[in-house]
Amino acid sequence: MSDTLSKIEKRTAYTLVLPAVLLVFAIVLFPIFANIWISFKDIQLKDIRIPEPRAKKIVRSISGDESQLEIIYKLRNSSLINGIKDVEFKDKFPKNVLPTNLDSRCIFKSKKIICDFGDWDPKYKENFEIKIRNINGEKIEKTIIKSQKPILDGKAENPLLTTNFTLKNFKKVFYENNFIELLLTTFYFTFFGTVGAIIFGILAAQLVNQNFRGRTYMRGILLFPYVGPVVALAYTWTLLLDPNSGTLNALLVNFNIIETPINLLGQKYITMSILGFEFKLRLALTTVIFFEIWRYFPLAFLFILARLQAVPQTLYEAADVDGASPIQKFIHITLPQITAIISILFMIRFIWNFNKFEDIFLLTGGASGTRTLPINVYQQGFAVSDIGMGSAVSIVIVMLLLSFMVIYFRLIGKRVNEV
Repeated sequence: MSDTLSKIEKRTAYTLVLPAVLLVFAIVLFPIFANIWISFKDIQLKDIRIPEPRAKKIVRSISGDESQLEIIYKLRNSSLINGIKDVEFKDKFPKNVLPTNLDSRCIFKSKKIICDFGDWDPKYKENFEIKIRNINGEKIEKTIIKSQKPILDGKAENPLLTTNFTLKNFKKVFYENNFIELLLTTFYFTFFGTVGAIIFGILAAQLVNQNFRGRTYMRGILLFPYVGPVVALAYTWTLLLDPNSGTLNALLVNFNIIETPINLLGQKYITMSILGFEFKLRLALTTVIFFEIWRYFPLAFLFILARLQAVPQTLYEAADVDGASPIQKFIHITLPQITAIISILFMIRFIWNFNKFEDIFLLTGGASGTRTLPINVYQQGFAVSDIGMGSAVSIVIVMLLLSFMVIYFRLIGKRVNEV
């Protein structure tokens, strides 16, 4: 009896869970599968529109005779690259109205013109004309004729649903798209943006974890970069860093720090000399990284501050008794206590920065050496209109992030658990 009840309960549970599973599949998994499907198809943005026959109806009067009208149908294939098969045309007329010059492809039956136009090639266009008259000699109302829309039907192949697959997109990603340069730029931006945000988050958390007047207000101010609208923040930075009218360049020139304004968001490289050694700094990309650090260090600051407030004060009191310096207390007490949260933050921020699009796009548009893989997805999919290529780049991004997560959980994750 208990086994029977157990089986009934299991079936009931599965039945109740099934709608949620299907909903998750529809919302989350289906777009992923669709993206994978498109990545294996050599398809442009214009290809995804299903070809359909279209007609524009123009009604003209015939001078001197209100019982007759001339109708011009502007027929066309909506697709520039795909044909349509077995195109059928239908249009209905009022009672007592007949066509006078019917095309050989058409018949008039039950107040309807029915035409068989056969197959239409891509870019097909035709002006189809007929004249109609009222057999009773009465006036034909143009508004009535115009209100009746012609019906067209045909068979067309949806290029997205065919089984013609290819590896051409992935070949282009790796061999024809400066993949190595894009990958290095993406890792450069991701790594330094992630590490910088965490370091500044640690410093901010250490600062506001002390007792001082106005600490609550300071915490609120530090959160502003993270809660502010990214469009407004990026626009503000663009104004501040403008080489002609920006505040930063004006201050640097007025204090004789630089001789001429620097285009921080529009110059790819800048040559710097330190101790007699010259090297090239990726100026625009570094500027974007500083924006990324400034915008997202509050997230690290919140996580780390919450962990610091849970550290027992007795540890610091014992360190004071032993005469430990602030640096020694940070290295031997604070840092081990926040290692786990730093590791989690690094993983989260690394994934987010690797997929980051809007910050770079709003600041530079991907120009001046700031084109990363997510920017390339947009450019391939919408600027070049090659959605197959854009989907392939996005699949490569997913595979790279999965590899990173496997390495993280196997190496860094084990060390965090040991701590």
